[in-house]
Amino acid sequence: MKYTSASNKSVEEVSLAIQETVKEFKFGVLHIHNIKETLISKGKNFEKECLVLDICNPNYAKEMLDYDMELSMILPCKISIYQDGNTTKISMLKISELIPILNKNLKEKADEIEKILLEIISLSK
Repeated sequence: MKYTSASNKSVEEVSLAIQETVKEFKFGVLHIHNIKETLISKGKNFEKECLVLDICNPNYAKEMLDYDMELSMILPCKISIYQDGNTTKISMLKISELIPILNKNLKEKADEIEKILLEIISLSK
């Protein structure tokens, strides 16, 4: 249900790399959630770096949502980049497994999108 990879780069370096790499695949970064900053702003002591990138390809998003609006629960796709000890981890939900739970007719499209997401991660780490 999830995919995780490791990188020798920092969380910020991986984030910047992903922000550039997504453009090659006609995806964009809609928002970056800085979990550490958010928790600290809420008065919680949190030391680990964690960025969650909301990424989207408008063509894929429209196609999927035209077919099934329930998919709005899981769109845009998220890539999490976080500190795990001395390692930077990059994780995402495997939409090839998640989307068919909601709509089995979209398995092939989910596989296609996931392949791109995995390539984005591979090129960015």
